[in-house]
Formats: sequence, C-alpha cells, structure tokens
Amino acid sequence: MSHDLSPPASPRPLSRSDVKILSLSALGGALEFYDFIIFVYFASVIGQLFFPPDMPEWLRQIQTFGIFAAGYLVRPLGGIVMAHFGDRVGRKRMFTLSILLMAVPTLAIGCLPTYATIGYLAPLALVLLRILQGAAVGGEVPGAWVFVTEHVSRRHVGLACGTLSAGLAAGILIGSLVAAIMKSHFSPAELADGAWRIPFLLGGAFGLIAVYLRRWLRETPVFAELRERRALAAELPVKAVLRDHFGGVLLAMAVSWILTAAIVVVMLMTPPLLAAQYAGLDASLANVVAILCLIVGCVIAGWCADRFGSGATLVGWSALLGASYWLMMSVVGQRPDQLMPLYALAGFAVGITGAIPAVAVKAFPAVVRFSGLSFSYNVAYAIFGGFTPIIVTTMMRWYPMSPAIYVAALAIMGIVIGVFLLRTHAGRRLAVMPS
Repeated sequence: MSHDLSPPASPRPLSRSDVKILSLSALGGALEFYDFIIFVYFASVIGQLFFPPDMPEWLRQIQTFGIFAAGYLVRPLGGIVMAHFGDRVGRKRMFTLSILLMAVPTLAIGCLPTYATIGYLAPLALVLLRILQGAAVGGEVPGAWVFVTEHVSRRHVGLACGTLSAGLAAGILIGSLVAAIMKSHFSPAELADGAWRIPFLLGGAFGLIAVYLRRWLRETPVFAELRERRALAAELPVKAVLRDHFGGVLLAMAVSWILTAAIVVVMLMTPPLLAAQYAGLDASLANVVAILCLIVGCVIAGWCADRFGSGATLVGWSALLGASYWLMMSVVGQRPDQLMPLYALAGFAVGITGAIPAVAVKAFPAVVRFSGLSFSYNVAYAIFGGFTPIIVTTMMRWYPMSPAIYVAALAIMGIVIGVFLLRTHAGRRLAVMPS
C-alpha cells in the first residue's frame, strides 16, 4: 500500500543518534506549539491593546480570535509549499526553516507596537505575523513526522511518532502553565502595561535556540538515497499525490479527522463546555492532568503500533477514546468529584494521536511523502478543526451529550479503519512495511 522506502528493518535498538534526533525533534515541536498556542491565553489583553479603545467588546473579541484563526487558515498553504521543497531539496532544510519561521514572528509579536503607538498598523502587523506562524506549523508537524520516521529503523516508527506527538502536547502544557504563572504574578494592569510581552519574548528566544540545535541534525537516509539515485519528484509533488495516491490522501485525512476531534474537543473545548453546562464547574486543573496523561499515552500508543501493528492499535485506542470520553461526559454532571480520574483516563485515550501519524506516514511513497502527508493533514485540520467547534456547540442546544456523540462517532470510524488496516499489509507490524 505504501511503496515505502525506509532504513533497513534491522533488529537494532534505538541508537544514540536516534535518541538525539527524537529528543531534538520533540523539543523543537514543543517550543513551536508553545509559540503558536500562547496567543490564545493572552487574547483578551492583546485585544485591548491592538484595537481602538472605543470598539465594542464583542467586536474586539471577534477580531482578536479572527487573528488567531488566521494562523489556522493558512496552515494548508504553508504546509504544501514547505512540503514541496521538502520533497525536492531536503527534509532537514524545511525542518529547520519551520521553527525559524515560528520563532522570529513570536519574538516580533513580543516587540510589536500597540494601537496607541501606530494605530491600525498594529492589528495589520499582528495578522501578518500570525500568518507566518500558521505557515510554520503547517510545515512543522508533517515535516517532523516524516523526518523522524525516515531516520529510525522500521520497528521504531510508531515509537518515534508517539514521542514526537508527546512533544507537541508538551508545548500546549507549557503554554497553559506559563499563562497561569504570568496571571498569578501580575495584575491585569501590569499585564496590559507590558508583562504580556514576556511569554512571547521567551518563546521567540527559545525557538532561536531550537533552530541552532537543529543544525546538528542530518538529512534523512531516505531522502539522501533518493537524491543519490536521482529519484526525486520530477513534477509538482502535490500533483502526483492527488493523481496517483488519492486513496492514501483519503486515509490520511480520515485519521487526521480523528486526531483533530481528540485534541480540539476532548482537550481544548471540554473545560469551557463543562463550565457552561454545569454552572461554573472548573476543569482547569483536571485539564492539566489530562494533558500529562496525554503525553504518556502518546508514547505508549506509538509503542503499541510497533509491537502489535497500527491496525490493532487503532482499533483498541479508538474504542478506549470513545468509551472513556462518553463515560466522563455522562458522569461528571452528577459526580463532579469524579472529574479528575475520568478526565485523566480520557486524556490518556487521546494518546491515539501518537499512533495516528504511523498510519498516515505509510500512506505515501518516500518520493512524495512530505507533500502527501502535509496536504492531507493540513487540509483535514483546517476543515475539521475550523468546523468542529461550530458543529459541537450548535448540537449542544438540543443534545447536551453532543461532544461525546461526536467523539464516539469518530471513534467508530477509527475502529473501522483499524479493521481495514488489519486486513491489509499496512496494518501489520511496522517492522514489515513493504519496500
């Protein structure tokens, strides 16, 4: 199914070089996701500073979150462009460029003059910087998955994807913790007076350090072999993907939809949904615990994909995701004391996001792998990530269990895909991926 070209399926354990590559990739991913997500935690103060003071509050919020959304909408375009060059000139160059493209705008946001200083140029500059950040994330996530899976032996592809996904989840956790620390140490007036800049300046500085550290990474053996054999894509890679590998696109988009639902609904939307539905039920601490369990779950799910096969892992983890989230949403209204353990279990189940990349990566041959994965993942994330909150919140007016219904429906789809993979070569143990 995948026409794969990977390092030899040797029985060797992870080497020191593999560990270094995974560590640097996960660290860079964590810092990049921190840089991207920190905006939302300071959206209210940014809205006050970057728009006219006489603007209605509701319009200010819409425009502020519109600027945040701009980063999501540009992800497909940024990802496709970066993937094109990743398939043509090298994985490492784009892997380094993506984090540079995130670090510099983050640093610039921390230094940006406000509306009081430059007027409407302030929000316009903010939009431009968010667009650059969105383009960076669009290239970073699929680029990182491709980079690590083409470095390790085939028997460790799942663990590599799980470790990298854990790093991305850690970036969300770092962002929430930094925001909590800032808001506990500074008053709203102090934040508005300039303290809000500190998380952006820190993120930009750490991002530049990550750019330097990625200098020590080497090109993937797979791309190096393609270049040596002069087997690189001779035409626009995404054109070849849509013409010759449309089945792979559908598979990768389907599993990306499951990933999107798990992250957006279970991890990001659940705390405010519970607070609105159950008279201010505070799920913030439980959410932090759930993210910690998600980080662990990503690594274990990736290991399971290596040990038991991606098909079997997708079946089991999808069932756990649907059942655990349904249980939590049906119980916490009557038993709020059960929120912490049930959210922890649901967060662990979201670890399916560590095994999903192992399915998507195998859907495309090496010559167009970056473009195929980037197109599928980013288009799916832009569509489903954008419409999922609207669909779920609209459905909740009639069905309070709508978030659980939505996640359960996609969990069933994950089980169906897993069974399909079990019946094909792609769903067996990753160590026997076809050459």
